[in-house]
Amino acid sequence: MSNLTTDNPVALQTLMDETIFGNGFDFQADLSGHSLQEENSVHAQAAIVQASLTTKDTSYVAVGIGEAQQAVPSQVVSGSHAVNHLEVLGGEFIYQGNKEQGILFILRYEQYPYFSPAALEAFEKTIGALKLTKETVAVLNLANSHNPNDFKRIMQFFQPTKIILLGVEPASLKLPFIEHNSYMKGRIATVFNTFSFEEMFVDVNKKKLFWNEFKTFIVS
Repeated sequence: MSNLTTDNPVALQTLMDETIFGNGFDFQADLSGHSLQEENSVHAQAAIVQASLTTKDTSYVAVGIGEAQQAVPSQVVSGSHAVNHLEVLGGEFIYQGNKEQGILFILRYEQYPYFSPAALEAFEKTIGALKLTKETVAVLNLANSHNPNDFKRIMQFFQPTKIILLGVEPASLKLPFIEHNSYMKGRIATVFNTFSFEEMFVDVNKKKLFWNEFKTFIVS
């Protein structure tokens, strides 16, 4: 790969509306230009709903992506099976979604097949604000013992052009050091290193820095 190139994260203005980041990564308002009054009302309602559903079933059933892929049970939650129709089996890697667009999210969750329930919600809202869905991007969990933690093999299998490390240390893939919310540009793919959603949940500044760089990275 080419020499490491990093961009310093651009901090958002101090007085930027906190409601953009306050409840579950609803970044759509930042792009659509809704009024602050509308944003505050929507997010206040979302906070009430979220508080009332703290014990909700965290399973989900995703919509298939139209390929001849076999649905498999992914986990057992509260005594019921949560079927992940986006999971792709039978190859060198087990992953979720679709690799055709060349966008690959890499994470490491020991306790979940992919995201934690809270992180899944944040993930869907984040990519949804950029007109992406979990059906159109690939998600790879390196904690799955089936999946090689080998960057060269990941590149060969997925052939991505944009890779997002969500809480995965570049060194664990034998990559050079990459600052958080910065990039490493290679001949084929660019790697964007950022925090896990759990880290961003507890630090509003990390959310801001992530979103500012991530939206630029995806649309570039």
